[in-house]
Amino acid sequence: MRWITRGLLAAALAFGVVVPTTAPGANAATELLTNGNFSSGTTGWWGSDNTPISNDAGQLKAIVPGGTANKWDTMLGQKVPAFPIKKSHRYVLSFDARASADRAVRTTVQLNQPPYTPNIDRTFTVSTTSQRFAFAFTATQEIANSELTFQMGGVAGYTLWLDNVSLVDNYGNVAGNPVSLTSGFYVDPKSNPKDWVDKNPGDDANKINAAIASKPMARWFGNWNSNIADAVYKFVGPADTADKLPVLVAYNIPGRDACGEHSGGGAGSKDAYKAWIETFAAAIGTRPAVVIVEPDSIADRECMTETEWADRKEMLTFALQQFKELAPNTWTYLDAANTGWGRSIGEQKLAGWLSEVGVANAHGFSVNVSNYYYTSESITYANALNSYLPASKPFVVDTSRNGAGSLNGEWCNPSGRKLGATAQTGGGAEMLLWVKVPGDSDGDCGISDRPAGQFGPELALALIP
Repeated sequence: MRWITRGLLAAALAFGVVVPTTAPGANAATELLTNGNFSSGTTGWWGSDNTPISNDAGQLKAIVPGGTANKWDTMLGQKVPAFPIKKSHRYVLSFDARASADRAVRTTVQLNQPPYTPNIDRTFTVSTTSQRFAFAFTATQEIANSELTFQMGGVAGYTLWLDNVSLVDNYGNVAGNPVSLTSGFYVDPKSNPKDWVDKNPGDDANKINAAIASKPMARWFGNWNSNIADAVYKFVGPADTADKLPVLVAYNIPGRDACGEHSGGGAGSKDAYKAWIETFAAAIGTRPAVVIVEPDSIADRECMTETEWADRKEMLTFALQQFKELAPNTWTYLDAANTGWGRSIGEQKLAGWLSEVGVANAHGFSVNVSNYYYTSESITYANALNSYLPASKPFVVDTSRNGAGSLNGEWCNPSGRKLGATAQTGGGAEMLLWVKVPGDSDGDCGISDRPAGQFGPELALALIP
């Protein structure tokens, strides 16, 4: 990624201030399955005659025979009582799965009698490690009597385990306030700084733990996550259990860092990105969260052709819509670059680009992500953007490394920078957040030769006042 100088009350008090804007909401998502966590054994679930099922320590266990020809020759699922699927409604099917060997499994939500018309038909691969899977779909058929199936035949015999199976109808979702639904920001127990601290005990680790690893910060998600549903779920799930608010960064747009040289990459195609971001939103589901959407994706506009920009607009518009439809208790903030970009490109032009990609469908926008400008400078910049938007939007400021301000506009591991204010609501913005992980490199540049995204204890220590 390149960041160049170019151009409510009780819960909210846990954050330190009262949150003024959106009132708490309760989403209207409807669960269509029963006993999806198998707390009542296998009640409500069936297996084909050749596929015995049982409850194994709170999971559904299926013994899958070998020697069958077709996926549907051995099945399990739920169809009694039958549930309705409504045409044009948005649904999320999610579950945990593992097996005794790697196997391809087919899942459907379909009519529960011939001709078994499906509204979703997906094949996924299970492994010996439990993974979360999430599939979002829009129903194209109105089917009053639907069933869920897992079709497992056509391969060598194995054992399959399922848990936490859910099918949610998202029609009628009401946007909720994730701040009022939680009791403070989530401290990532597996952040890069925390991982280094745990593996390298000593004085430096103690300093990094006290100043950085023990503080709330965002976790970034991109094409390095082999299963995005699993990665997101295993971050937001524990945060939800702890009643804390997680901050996530979606960073996988194709042609990422179009104006830079250290953080290129992203999804391989427009369609691949759409599938990825849809799954990202589906994996969050109704859990409270904050998502920073695609840092640098707007400011990169000046380095893109009209065709590239048209594709990027389409993808960002799609992304914001997915969170709106599938993650009702998530606040999304579309990235809006930083003060340096504002000075070189112009706030009016940047605001126009934000409008083009549908910032109206985001809760707000983010500024100063991975950069160093003082909070006061960033607030001035954000307010200038708002003056050009059709309707003013809330904004958040990345304060992870802005304690000493920007050094002549240098963005790539400059020396002498310091930690800024820790995560909080207010502070002149809707929130001040540590979006960039302190100690993570910007690339092989400045005071570090580490690749972008790699944690360096020397970088972390340099940020500690």
